[in-house]
Amino acid sequence: MTVLDVTDATFADEVLKSDIPVLVDYWADWCAPCRQIAPIIDELARTYEGRVKFVKVDTNANPVTPADQLVRGLPTLQLFVNGEVVESLQGAKPKTVIVKALQEHI
Repeated sequence: MTVLDVTDATFADEVLKSDIPVLVDYWADWCAPCRQIAPIIDELARTYEGRVKFVKVDTNANPVTPADQLVRGLPTLQLFVNGEVVESLQGAKPKTVIVKALQEHI
């Protein structure tokens, strides 16, 4: 499964209305730690295919959603379950930390 690019216009449908948990990766092209965790997110998207949806929000092109979701730094990962944030991780976290957050909520 690939990581889906989500925009301000598609965020509600793809994330808030999802039937399965959604991990949102807020990133920007100038953010080096964002590039560091991108391969981890891609790998986890394959590992959790069908159980968790993985999406990315380019914060340069889509400033409304990060502001609405109170994203204060990049990268930020938010796990949504039933339209609510149940976990939020800021900064480039190791794979083990991201997996632990996922396991607690799926």
